[in-house]
Amino acid sequence: MDVPAKRAEQRGLGGDYWRLWTAAGLSSLADGVVKNALPLVAIGFTRSPVLISGLAFAFSLPWLVCALPVGVLVDRIDRRRAMLAANVARAALLAVLVLAMAFDLGSIWALYVAAVLVGVAETIYDTAAQSIMPQVVGREHLSRANGRLYGVELIANESVGPPLAGFLVAAGAMFALGAPVGLWAIAIVALLVLRGRFRIHRDRPATLRADIVEGLRFLWRQRILRTFAVMVGVFNFATGAVWAVLALYAVGPESMLKLSTQDYGFLVAMVAVGNAAGSLFAERVERLLGRARSLGVGFLCTALLLGVPAFTAQPLVVGAAFFVGGLGIVVSNVVMVSLRQRITPDRLLGRLNSAHRLVAWGTKPLGAAAGGFLAQWLGLSVMFAIMSGLVLTLIAGVRAVTDKAMDAAERVARAGEPA
Repeated sequence: MDVPAKRAEQRGLGGDYWRLWTAAGLSSLADGVVKNALPLVAIGFTRSPVLISGLAFAFSLPWLVCALPVGVLVDRIDRRRAMLAANVARAALLAVLVLAMAFDLGSIWALYVAAVLVGVAETIYDTAAQSIMPQVVGREHLSRANGRLYGVELIANESVGPPLAGFLVAAGAMFALGAPVGLWAIAIVALLVLRGRFRIHRDRPATLRADIVEGLRFLWRQRILRTFAVMVGVFNFATGAVWAVLALYAVGPESMLKLSTQDYGFLVAMVAVGNAAGSLFAERVERLLGRARSLGVGFLCTALLLGVPAFTAQPLVVGAAFFVGGLGIVVSNVVMVSLRQRITPDRLLGRLNSAHRLVAWGTKPLGAAAGGFLAQWLGLSVMFAIMSGLVLTLIAGVRAVTDKAMDAAERVARAGEPA
């Protein structure tokens, strides 16, 4: 075990964890501003649902295209350095876009290019960030560590990020796209003071293809992890479809909610308020209900988040549903991510995370595209109802990942037996 993990086991989560936590919060705040600012800036160029949703498609497309080689990269190099490089790249890319806007060279297509390239850097950062966690804290602390980390990430991304993006867009597109540059810069400083080396020792070199195949094989042979990947893939398809066109549902006099960009930010922030509650209670919910039931409750809450906008245009009701859904998202994520980190060897964690996200996150761009086309063809309300129903089907999948099966998988991992 690495020295940082030993220190964490002796003293709780430890100082290194909180440095990582700080970097995660700042990076997530930058992500939240970018994610919400891009469609709001794009509305100034077009009102087409297909083109607006296409930005979400472009932003998440790298998970479908780059996930597997990124996983190999994360398992071969120091994971902290990978996170540093990703943040440097994202800050530089947004700085270039700000300069383009300053010289009146901005367009919907410039936003598309930025979305794709920033998305590539995001795949590197997020894969490394999940893979580094067991090295920073002991595996016995993963539920608590992931709960706190998801809390700050989702609060920053979904609570502070949306209203901040709304205010910044109101002040000007350059402000909205320039603020993340400064946030990523501060996150870089937090990562620089993270102590220790986070490169996994490898007994023998392997080809890129061999490393990718090893990660995919591990995922395929672990029935629980394979089921999780499919479930999260369906979940992200549905949420990706809704979030891709949510601005059209909520913002402007032509929308159903008729909100301003600032009010839209506060509405979306209700998801993060639920996330905050979930981060505080996820560990307790897991102990009280068991992991399988916690997953079922999480999916039920998310179905409510997606489905309520199909039946009402009352902001308070929609906001309440967003709060409940945000709570459920954290509870289900903590259960799945903590189990994945516990039963996967450190040397495989980068590739396993990338293989998981290829399936689980590769559906996001597909969902964004589907959301745009369904909204244009059938209308926003029908699209919301379809995606809510899709998430409800996941509750049946919980039967395949019982508490007994998850406990058995952890026993096998602790014994060092093959999956």
